[in-house]
Amino acid sequence: MKEIKTMTPEDTDWPLLLRHINDPPKRLFRRGPWPPRFADGTVMNNETKFLCVVGARKHSVYGREACETLIAGLAGYNICIVSGLALGLDAVAHEAALSARIPTIAFPGSGLNPEVLYPPRNVRLAKRILDAGGTLLSEFENDMQATPWCFEQRNRLMAGISHATLVIEAKRPSGTLITSKYANQYNRDTFAVPGEIFSPLSAGPHKLIKDGAAIIRSSKDILHQLGIKVRDENPANQGGLFENTKNIRGETEEEKTLYKIILESGGKLHKDGLIRERSRIGPSNVSEILVTLSIMEMNGLVTEENGIIKIVRG
Repeated sequence: MKEIKTMTPEDTDWPLLLRHINDPPKRLFRRGPWPPRFADGTVMNNETKFLCVVGARKHSVYGREACETLIAGLAGYNICIVSGLALGLDAVAHEAALSARIPTIAFPGSGLNPEVLYPPRNVRLAKRILDAGGTLLSEFENDMQATPWCFEQRNRLMAGISHATLVIEAKRPSGTLITSKYANQYNRDTFAVPGEIFSPLSAGPHKLIKDGAAIIRSSKDILHQLGIKVRDENPANQGGLFENTKNIRGETEEEKTLYKIILESGGKLHKDGLIRERSRIGPSNVSEILVTLSIMEMNGLVTEENGIIKIVRG
């Protein structure tokens, strides 16, 4: 891994938002560049928005899909994803950022030496973050092992360095909600993804929404809340993979419509979500949608795994 360096509040490149919290760290240890870099080598600037993404360790399929889809839709914007390298949705957030070529910062609940980096299962993920131009940050001594009190300490830094915190799934009480507590304490925005009313993992986000957190149902909601101008009201025309309509494949108009919906969702979408999105466009028939998807799969346009419909890159 890259060399560990030390940052202090006296440094000119000290994270700007950490200057405005009432309990800042006296120093930060880091691996990787500061500021982090985009996949094309571009360095982040003062206009970059930091979005802390947190959620349950034992998440649902819905939670993973929501996390991956929302972050995929942020590709190409001046955003950095912050999370805690933990098992569960923290790791999913980092993985999604890497897939979308978005810079990401990880705050492990330990020191930065590989021997103590927590959790051990995500040491390889940490290396991938560094290789992609991202950064690992910690206020703990480099050889300090994770202890229960470390996690609340690092959660405050995740919230403190970020313009907003997005909560995807969380029980009550949970460490995830501690991060949102600090976001409120620091007068930062809190976002929440609504979930199934019968799931205990929805209790946290629904409480936050009840208390005034912004409801997030799409990547566009995040961009609007962060004050970032959406380049095009049609995400399929926002550059990269979705640069223009020539990327929309299919033999019939219905196939093209379904293909476009999946593209706009980052290239994959749960079947139930696809049916819901299709119904918003206009009259639809579930049986016809399923038949169309079967034809698209036979023609090599999409593939299905555990209910997730994915684009087959051609």
